[in-house]
Amino acid sequence: MSIHNQTLLNDTGILHLEDASVVMIYTEWNDGVTNELVAGCERTLQQYNISRITKIQVPGAFELPFACRQYWEANKGTSAQPGAIIAFGCVIRGETPHFDYVCDGVTSGIMQLNVQLPVPVIFGILTVDNMEQAQERLGGKHGHKGDEAAITALKMIAMLRQLQK
Repeated sequence: MSIHNQTLLNDTGILHLEDASVVMIYTEWNDGVTNELVAGCERTLQQYNISRITKIQVPGAFELPFACRQYWEANKGTSAQPGAIIAFGCVIRGETPHFDYVCDGVTSGIMQLNVQLPVPVIFGILTVDNMEQAQERLGGKHGHKGDEAAITALKMIAMLRQLQK
């Protein structure tokens, strides 16, 4: 999402979303990375005065689509219904094909949720070869992916509200 040290996302179109609700579902696996993604997202949401923030932790990336779906089903039609769900995780390539299976599964799962649910599920999963690449996406030369996920969620909430008018 970034090129030459410049974030491609800007905050155009994010207006008056103070009542929005955002859920972050994140992994405990590679928690040093995922906790910083969540922290960056939370800082950005707070800059836009979003106070309805829920955080839920799951064991790993493969569990993210299930947890997102279960949260939606448990809270649709209630005051806890989110305007957007953000899935955060970090999958680091190892020596076996496990990386490919996990990345394919979580990507497919998040995509399916975006087709099935009436709210956006933002893909905040880092799929990297090593820890250095992860760090570059936590405020390094590739921007902060937690911040970008928050902006994406807010833009999608704004788009949905505009369509409902």
